[in-house]
Amino acid sequence: MAKIGPRDTKPEMVVRRKLHELGRRFRLHRRDLPGTPDIVLPAARKVIFVHGCFWHRHEGCRKSTTPKTRVQFWQEKFARNIDRDRRKEAELRQSGWDVLTVWECETRDPDALEVQLRDWLTAIEDDN
Repeated sequence: MAKIGPRDTKPEMVVRRKLHELGRRFRLHRRDLPGTPDIVLPAARKVIFVHGCFWHRHEGCRKSTTPKTRVQFWQEKFARNIDRDRRKEAELRQSGWDVLTVWECETRDPDALEVQLRDWLTAIEDDN
């Protein structure tokens, strides 16, 4: 599990390709923003987090299992991850950013992902 990196994951690459197909340009991993969002659309003040279902505990997803060993350790770790995610999202929203979370399992259906991104991006024009 230590080999799983925080950047350029397969789900993130799928989202980035879809955004390019939709004609959008973006910045990656802006460290000056709370939570270092995976994808940032600065002109629209929108950010995307691409979350792994296991690490960020996608509720109801079959991938958000808990390891059988050291259960308490994992429960505490997952609780900290969830708390941090909520806190960083709230900080971004308070700063005027719109936040979208795309879950790892959602990237497996490219058509549904495109609809989700297109709807979210359409709100960019509606807001301006």
